[in-house]
Amino acid sequence: MSQKKGWGETVAGWFIERDEPSASVETDFGDVPAPPPPTENYTTPSPTQSVFQKPPPLPAGGQVDFAAVFESAGVETEEQQRVARTTELLRSLPAGTDGAVKKQIVEASLKAFGVPIEKIIEATVEEIQALDGYIRNGAADNEKLIQESDARIKQYEQEIQNIRSVMQQSVEEQQNLIKMCNDKKLEVQQVLEFFGQDTVAKVVKASPKLHDPSDPSSNAAS
Repeated sequence: MSQKKGWGETVAGWFIERDEPSASVETDFGDVPAPPPPTENYTTPSPTQSVFQKPPPLPAGGQVDFAAVFESAGVETEEQQRVARTTELLRSLPAGTDGAVKKQIVEASLKAFGVPIEKIIEATVEEIQALDGYIRNGAADNEKLIQESDARIKQYEQEIQNIRSVMQQSVEEQQNLIKMCNDKKLEVQQVLEFFGQDTVAKVVKASPKLHDPSDPSSNAAS
């Protein structure tokens, strides 16, 4: 009994709960527990994450090359075709057909084509394992990207903080420079005040080294 329950729990991991329950079909799978909740952490390592024999292709433009994903997991083209043909057969059945009748029709059609049901089930589970592993690999890659990006953001934020600190320090130093220079100007200005403004103006005008601060052209040249 414990073996059957463990097997059933494994099977449950291959099913996604539908919004609306489909017509029941009699199978020999036994009682299958409910699948895990959709909030499962796919970054947690699992057996299906190592199903790939080579790196699967990355999504391109939001699209997934499922055939290439299955091939990366070792699902051969013939196996993929079996699943595809069975899927097409199921889609071709009228929506109102009884579940048991559907099962009889599908099984009879597959037998007529000489396709072993066991092989179809095996290939289908292979594809689901590949898809589950693809989701987990993608989640792991995404988590790694987020962590690396977050580390870079923190690095840039620290750099920005350092730059702002340097800028603030420069502003403070410039303000201090202005104050010191103005204080010194007031100190030496006492000499000019002693000789008087008119005398200073004459010296400034006659000196080739000095310029009149009221002369626009002289200010521009300086």
